[in-house]
Amino acid sequence: MTDILTDTSDGILTITLNRVAKKNSITSAMYSSMCDALEAAAADATVRVAVIQGHETIFSAGNDISDFLNAPAPTAESPVIRFLRIISSFPKPLVAAVCGAAVGIGTTLLLHCDLVYAGDNAAFSMPFVNLGVCPEAGSSYLLPRLLGHQRAAEALLLGDPFTAETALEVGLVNRIVPPAEAHALAHRQALRLAAKPLASLVTTKRLMKQEAAAPLAERIAEETLIFSRMLREPAAKEALTAFMENRKPNFSAY
Repeated sequence: MTDILTDTSDGILTITLNRVAKKNSITSAMYSSMCDALEAAAADATVRVAVIQGHETIFSAGNDISDFLNAPAPTAESPVIRFLRIISSFPKPLVAAVCGAAVGIGTTLLLHCDLVYAGDNAAFSMPFVNLGVCPEAGSSYLLPRLLGHQRAAEALLLGDPFTAETALEVGLVNRIVPPAEAHALAHRQALRLAAKPLASLVTTKRLMKQEAAAPLAERIAEETLIFSRMLREPAAKEALTAFMENRKPNFSAY
């Protein structure tokens, strides 16, 4: 079974995370597939919108830990870093449908989407500190501006999860619906966008995002360097090993 499903029709690229048995945890191969699809969509004038979705019960548990442990430390050309560059600079409208857990990059990728529709079972969390690393995807730049410093600190320093209702309140999501309706709603909104002039869509998105484009790209690059270094340090090794061994990590020595 393919872990990433793609469909292009009616001017819409739909990317579906399709690894439900593994909670849609994302591997390097999955990142590469999504990158290829988004790059093709950006260059294809017949594609006007992209949609990212998971399953009604789970959006994504974040990076696949075993894949992450066995992969080399992230570099500028790693699939995950390539994905962050592409999604943060994708020129066309990007819509997401989120149901169930959205962990780590499952949440931070949403910061780069233009419209986000959540099932009422959605739960968001960014436990980077708990894993001995630092935020990624520009979240250390974007999240305080969206949530305010104190709420961002709860999410990033404590790793506290938050609900769909909180995500709606702070503007991370546009609307909450029953999980069975989230994907259909995202598709309907994508169809509305696809019916509009492409040049107007692209120009309006660029104008809205251009002020933050340079500092965001710098922050993503900085986070990547620090994340890669921290991933090789004892605290992260303890956290990831404890996760694989289903035990609580011991950070007393770190």
